[in-house]
Amino acid sequence: MKKVLSAAVLCGFSVTSHLSAQLEYVDPTIGGVGILLEPTKPTVHLPNSMVRVYPVRKDVLDDRIQSFPLTIISHRLGELFSIMPHAGAPTDASWKQAAANDLEQTTPYYYSTRLDDSLIGIEFTPTERCGHFRFRFPEGKPVVLLANRKEGDLEMGGNNSISGVEKFNGMQAFVYGEFSAPVTGVRSGEGKLARLAVTAGDGEQVLEFRYGISFISVEQAKRNLAKEIGGSDFEKNKTRAHDVWLKTLGQIKVEGGTPDQKRVFYTSLYRCYERMINITEDGQYYSGYDHKVHQDERPFYVDNWLWDTYRALEPLQTLLNPEQQADKIHSYVRMYEQSGVMPSFAVLWGDYACMTGNHAAPWIADSWFKGIRGFDLATAYEGLRKNSLESTILPWRNGAKSSLDDFYNENGYLPALRPGEKETVPEVHPFERRQSVSVTLEQSYDDWCIAQLAKTLGKKDDAGLFLKRSGNYKNLYRADKGFMWPKDDKGEWIEPFDPKFSGGMGGRDYTTENNTYTYNWDVQHDIKGLAELMGGRKAAEAKLDELFREDLGKSSVADRERSKYELFATFPDSTSMVGQFSMGNEPSLAIPYIYNHLGAPWKTQKRVRQLLDFAFTDTVHGIPGDEDGGGMTAFVVLSMMGFYPEVPGVPVYEMGSPVFEKVTIDLHNGKRLEINAKGSSRDRKYIKGIQFNGKPSNALWFTHDAVLAGLKIDVEMSDTPNKQLGTSEADLPPSSEAVDPGSFESGKSR
Repeated sequence: MKKVLSAAVLCGFSVTSHLSAQLEYVDPTIGGVGILLEPTKPTVHLPNSMVRVYPVRKDVLDDRIQSFPLTIISHRLGELFSIMPHAGAPTDASWKQAAANDLEQTTPYYYSTRLDDSLIGIEFTPTERCGHFRFRFPEGKPVVLLANRKEGDLEMGGNNSISGVEKFNGMQAFVYGEFSAPVTGVRSGEGKLARLAVTAGDGEQVLEFRYGISFISVEQAKRNLAKEIGGSDFEKNKTRAHDVWLKTLGQIKVEGGTPDQKRVFYTSLYRCYERMINITEDGQYYSGYDHKVHQDERPFYVDNWLWDTYRALEPLQTLLNPEQQADKIHSYVRMYEQSGVMPSFAVLWGDYACMTGNHAAPWIADSWFKGIRGFDLATAYEGLRKNSLESTILPWRNGAKSSLDDFYNENGYLPALRPGEKETVPEVHPFERRQSVSVTLEQSYDDWCIAQLAKTLGKKDDAGLFLKRSGNYKNLYRADKGFMWPKDDKGEWIEPFDPKFSGGMGGRDYTTENNTYTYNWDVQHDIKGLAELMGGRKAAEAKLDELFREDLGKSSVADRERSKYELFATFPDSTSMVGQFSMGNEPSLAIPYIYNHLGAPWKTQKRVRQLLDFAFTDTVHGIPGDEDGGGMTAFVVLSMMGFYPEVPGVPVYEMGSPVFEKVTIDLHNGKRLEINAKGSSRDRKYIKGIQFNGKPSNALWFTHDAVLAGLKIDVEMSDTPNKQLGTSEADLPPSSEAVDPGSFESGKSR
């Protein structure tokens, strides 16, 4: 941090002097170089807000910046508008040239850099719906290039202002901005993309650009600018943004651990506030779900990738920001009312047909059973039920049922094709394929969550139906092989089939981005039942050990050992491997905690700490896979604190291995969750003993209600595992289709 700050001072930029505890540990460049797939972006934004900005380039090691967006649609779904300072009169080539840069400073609330050749300085700070750039020109007339990134228009207005529009996916984004000095503009363009070259006078060495974004109109963008920035100068806006992040990150305080671990922790926490975003503007919002402007006193949130986020991010936010969770689920209910579809990937323009599952079910169930209210549960349930029974469950598809959905409803599994067999069902995505095993497993869990909500609403017939469907995963377990295994439409096992390599790119004939070694464990709602299929707790424990130890190259089908190159060429999403376990993809997040359910919690403690230490570091390679807007880093936040929500839908947290000696979470109801693990270190990672509010316990789990009542957890750490603690049947965490999430007594922990 000291090197970064001194570089900023050399640029002539002022630096906020009151950087403080939590915020100074955040480094947005962590994970900025992808191992195989997408890097994280060093995004500057306020928590859950509309304006998100980063330099457009390949990754954080690329020293050439193309431009800056004025905001983004969503990471990996594109940027909106662009802006870039320029030295001298622009030519046609200027709009496509990248500029080398150096002396870069990146924080959640402020960005600065200097361009190498022109020595132009660039600074940025955000508000919720607006942004503020400050450009420093060492010589010559200041020039700023603005352009459409998507079909649209840009034009000059009075009072040194510009306005513009961009169209994408059936909706529009609008911008209104003002320069700090008199400017002239020259408009040009290619096709449907407009460009504005804006020039100030010779005497202006500093040129600022304040702008507002709207999804309603240019006039609303102008109102957003007046409301959030008005006449405030750059430093005041920067200080406001700093203070917002300071308050947000300060909700969790950690003591102990190394500086590296604190950087990983607080950077991960910062990543957990990228999604969802509040797009309400002055009590109204434009909905891409019915293409209308709605008046609503409550915030309307979009941009949620539930396949990634239901597992860890949403449970974390339920704990930290329950009122916001209610607003987010309320937004989902509004989306269903407006479109007739309960979304899974609720992006700006509607439900993005992406990935698999009906994962609004575990999110909503988990929130409800943790006491989140303020949304219409009956309407939410209606949408979830419709998704499961009346809509297609095929990967990367929305819409009505297909013949394969009818087969699933009748037979309890999605049928697979044999190797080389031609697809005959037109609704199947040509690249994403059927993913028959993972679809069946994920649907089983989602239906279990729907069954719990049906019970709550007194819908006994529905509860019975969905509980039965939640056991569908059993239809694909092949006991003689010890694996989940694809079946054809005649009920015959697919042969040949290799749990490690089969399925083509990403395993998509049978699984989703990961092989069957991973999906063998994707039965979150019934770990006890899964263990019974595997031959009991001890046999399942040995099977789980095998997952972490199985060689990368050996194959049970091929007549030779395959290389790491072949594995990664087939499964590029499976990165940071430990045996066949992939730390780089979300379906793996819950797996290390399964040992808790098998009577071997010391192995959870060992594996979780191993994974945190090797896969999540404070470097540009420090995130092992696609981060997915908090989907991955929420696992880090929770696991470093020492607990994890293994089964969303069951209001329980399970202990792992606390990294810090003390963690304090200030809850919104005025209570605190405090975890003390004195002496915790890389070696002292095992739990020797535990107390909940001063009472010794043999169980290593606690309820959400206990947290809400105020909970102090004292953990005695050791370098030697306690192989008796948490091992008896009575002390195992709850997880089975017989569990009633509403049955836990308030404030009790065994």
